[in-house]
Amino acid sequence: MSRTRSRTAPLDPACVAAADLARSAIGEIVRLGDVGEHLGVEGEGERVVTHYFDCLDRAYRGWRWAVTVARASRARNVTVSEVVLLPGTGALLPPEWVPWSERLRPGDLGVGDLLPAAADDDRLAPGFTETDDDSDRQMIFEYGLGRARVLSPIGRDRVVRRWHSGESGPHTPLAHAAPAQCSTCGFYWPLAGALGVGFGVCTNEYAPDDGRVVAADHGCGAHSEAAVLPHQVEPTSPILDDLAYDHLPEDSPEPEPAGSVDDAGSEPLGHS
Repeated sequence: MSRTRSRTAPLDPACVAAADLARSAIGEIVRLGDVGEHLGVEGEGERVVTHYFDCLDRAYRGWRWAVTVARASRARNVTVSEVVLLPGTGALLPPEWVPWSERLRPGDLGVGDLLPAAADDDRLAPGFTETDDDSDRQMIFEYGLGRARVLSPIGRDRVVRRWHSGESGPHTPLAHAAPAQCSTCGFYWPLAGALGVGFGVCTNEYAPDDGRVVAADHGCGAHSEAAVLPHQVEPTSPILDDLAYDHLPEDSPEPEPAGSVDDAGSEPLGHS
């Protein structure tokens, strides 16, 4: 078996000599002062040659002008086919294009924006068995299962990982300082379905997560059973003035305790 050899077309002398024609073609687009020295030629095919020139524009450093010229069969004149600006070694290039669906991040959706889910979105699964009978589909819809797609196991796993590691999960300073977990709070409303095992909605208007999905092992200071200990007041010892006191003689009678009513001059109360 013989090897297939690729045959390179020889460079057309007339096209190679058309360097001035190629330079003037660039001058019709930009200033000739932005066109540098001639960098060489490259054969593109039979009687087709591309001339390369250095680009002196400071905004396109590392780029080069490429002018493709051609000559028809048995023709003497060379014509310009294409003038483009191509990146060279060390040229500044834009980042690789990424589809919008992959550039989108949580929180980018604004008022009036639409975010359709792809038909092959692995986060979703069919919500009911496909059937051609309209009566069967109507019956399924009346049972509340009329959604075209529901959350798939892959979608549920992503939701659990995202919610559990977020601000409403157990690994936050707020949850670490909480007196107890959300699962024991009276304001914790569990979700329905499989996600209800580990997540619910906070219904405490004074909690920072009111109206948001929280993990069962999350927590905050607004727990329904959080107890506030009363302020303990420690009694202080009495202050005695031991620097000044009245000295009483030993034979002096003890003073009688003074009452709240002066008995002298008081009238009888009429008691027998």
